[in-house]
Amino acid sequence: MTIMSLQRLNADAASDCASTNHHAVETRNLTKVFSGFTAVDQVNLFVRRGEIYGLLGPNGAGKSTIIRMLCTLLTPSSGFASVDGYDVVKQPDQVRRRIGLVSEKLIMYPRLTALENLMFFGKLYGLNGDKLRQRSEDLLEMVKLTPFKDKLVGGFSSGMRQRVNVIRAILHDPDILFLDEPTTALDPQSTRFVRDLVKELKGRDHTIILTTHIMEEADELSDRVCIIDHGNVMAIDTPKALKDRYRTDSLLEVFLDLTGRELRDSANARISMRAPMGRM
Repeated sequence: MTIMSLQRLNADAASDCASTNHHAVETRNLTKVFSGFTAVDQVNLFVRRGEIYGLLGPNGAGKSTIIRMLCTLLTPSSGFASVDGYDVVKQPDQVRRRIGLVSEKLIMYPRLTALENLMFFGKLYGLNGDKLRQRSEDLLEMVKLTPFKDKLVGGFSSGMRQRVNVIRAILHDPDILFLDEPTTALDPQSTRFVRDLVKELKGRDHTIILTTHIMEEADELSDRVCIIDHGNVMAIDTPKALKDRYRTDSLLEVFLDLTGRELRDSANARISMRAPMGRM
């Protein structure tokens, strides 16, 4: 994609953003620079209320940085972002009250039971008493974990832990839910359950921003997808429209056409790539 095409794409997105003040999430020229490296470069996005929005990109493309800025975990270098109408820089507390985050890293205590975990995190959200207990038990029932509510989470399978992780993020009934690779390393049965749960959450009027490396998952779940690479938006549209545009029945092929097929290997700069002497 040419620089001119990228500029036009960003301009079109910015125009669409400006057309309404009722989007769940908006960014205008959102930029993040780390020590001279531009991780996110003047990105314009909008997420409609009630949709599942797939944010896709190779490792290092900038999608996690965007999510962290929208969740108020990182401060933008420049540009603007709002969540549920609140400025992520000027009104971070209001933003945090309206979002739930399911990160790739599980957020829970293994030495507490499933119910104890939910009760603990619910209190952090300002919930308490019988209302919190009932909400926790209802959510455990929703994800089929009632028989295990008094069991230590440390003994749960990865699929069970992820189900607790999801309902932890929606205890306070947030309008907007960020799901960061929610089915990574899950078995097929747990993957199917979590995907169906995402659809159910949409049906309960949650807006969902989904990151995933599984193109089949993005294709199945997303109303629209945004493909980014090197901090730039490469394409935004429905999965069907993108597949039609690139004359393929595979969203993976669209993704590879836009981001390239070369491997994206990376290593921590603090770790030497040279093997120790005598171990070659």
